[in-house]
Amino acid sequence: MNQADLINQILPNGGPSNLQSPLEMGLFLGALAFLSLGIVMCTAFTRIVIVLAFVKRALSTQEIPPSPVIVGFALFLTWFVMAPVLDQIAQDALLPYLNAEIDARTAIQRGSQPLKRYMLRQTRKQDIALFLKISQVGTVETPEDTPMRVLIPAYVLSELKTGFIMGFLIYLPFLALDLVISSVLMSLGMLMLPPVVVSTPFKILLFVLADGWYLVARGLAISFQ
Repeated sequence: MNQADLINQILPNGGPSNLQSPLEMGLFLGALAFLSLGIVMCTAFTRIVIVLAFVKRALSTQEIPPSPVIVGFALFLTWFVMAPVLDQIAQDALLPYLNAEIDARTAIQRGSQPLKRYMLRQTRKQDIALFLKISQVGTVETPEDTPMRVLIPAYVLSELKTGFIMGFLIYLPFLALDLVISSVLMSLGMLMLPPVVVSTPFKILLFVLADGWYLVARGLAISFQ
């Protein structure tokens, strides 16, 4: 099976027909390689995976839960958070494109609008202003006029800051527990015993009793509303 037959199976009704040219078919297949970068940079994944990594670090359990579990949970939680945006993209752009009702350029324009509105809600104005100034684009009339080349790095910068703020707040109780355990060990003269060895079981117990994973998932989901 050649590439043309594969594209025809993926795109029903043969459409869009202009993908049959070798150049545009190559561009289409090459764009699929950047899909993973789009998932990381333009969705809720960045904030979610940073917060989950902070939780794992705060618990001092380097191998539990395993990294594939953290990444997998982050992906499915991202899917949950982004579901309204993805449904809008599918309704406005993907389904008409697959039905050969619109061309690829129109589909991209329509599909980018729900994603842009989501990203604008989560991006700080000062981050957008920073990249507008650096890129020398100038002022924009409305937020919707912000170019994607400006909005994407501004969005990622905002997500990094928000993720680190949430991770810091999660880290504080576990840090306080480490300090208490360390003080107790020093008062008992047990200087050779690493405090993390003693504090780790207490951290896990505290996290389980507080239903920590539920609180983390709830806080992450609410933070995008």
